[in-house]
Amino acid sequence: MSQPLISGIELRLLLGGVAVLDVRYRLGGPPGREEYDAGHVPGAVYVDLDTDLAAPVGDGSRGRHPLPDPEAFQAAMRRAGVREDAPVVVYDDWQGRAAARAWWLLRHHGHPDVQVLDGGWRAWLAAGGETSRVEPEILPGDFTARPGAMPVVDADGLLDVPVVVDARAPERYRGEVEPVDPVAGHVPGAVNVPTTVNIAADGTFRSPEELRALYAVEGVTGEQETAVYCGSGVTAAHDVLALEAAGITAALYPGSWSEWVSDPARPVATSARP
Repeated sequence: MSQPLISGIELRLLLGGVAVLDVRYRLGGPPGREEYDAGHVPGAVYVDLDTDLAAPVGDGSRGRHPLPDPEAFQAAMRRAGVREDAPVVVYDDWQGRAAARAWWLLRHHGHPDVQVLDGGWRAWLAAGGETSRVEPEILPGDFTARPGAMPVVDADGLLDVPVVVDARAPERYRGEVEPVDPVAGHVPGAVNVPTTVNIAADGTFRSPEELRALYAVEGVTGEQETAVYCGSGVTAAHDVLALEAAGITAALYPGSWSEWVSDPARPVATSARP
């Protein structure tokens, strides 16, 4: 199994032997297709988070970014040229939050060799990487989706997990503001490790040692089963990725807060600490 992160310099050396996916994206903003068209890693294929890495929202009971059906995800990855026997590198320009979603989905569906470009698009440019405006002609891949390789937890089982991490901003965790979902607060018992904690000043992930220390402050050490959620299941993958880089396995709660509060019977906490 590969390490979850790769540097821009390392990607330059591997370019041509890996499938590169551009998943530039902003929550609440337009897709990153225009950024891709303006310049991307040579050979990279654009992947849309909303259409390729999530299922339609439906009635909202599965959250704002439900996991895609395995068949639909498989088809999207094959269109992007993802193969069973070739490594995959994913990048964005959102400090790895969208890329982490793609990383997690590929890993969850059985691809053994997936990495996130540490620092994203900025890191590629800083490493002297070339840029292209040409959309490559891609041979269809042969990736077969086999879900279940990464741990998940659902709403019914979340309260039974000993350590639950909320990856949202502290003010949303505390219930002081809620700009997206209809109910403010957090899952009772959850601790707060926002995705911003994972990132150093230069825009790359902190070292494994730093990450272990920062998560340990909140009782996240890997000694007990751990699950992570966010608002819609996208940025929680960023914490899962950071924890994996630190040598800690964590489950994802895909529905996250947007699914949790769709049922008024589920409890909600609003204090800074449970």
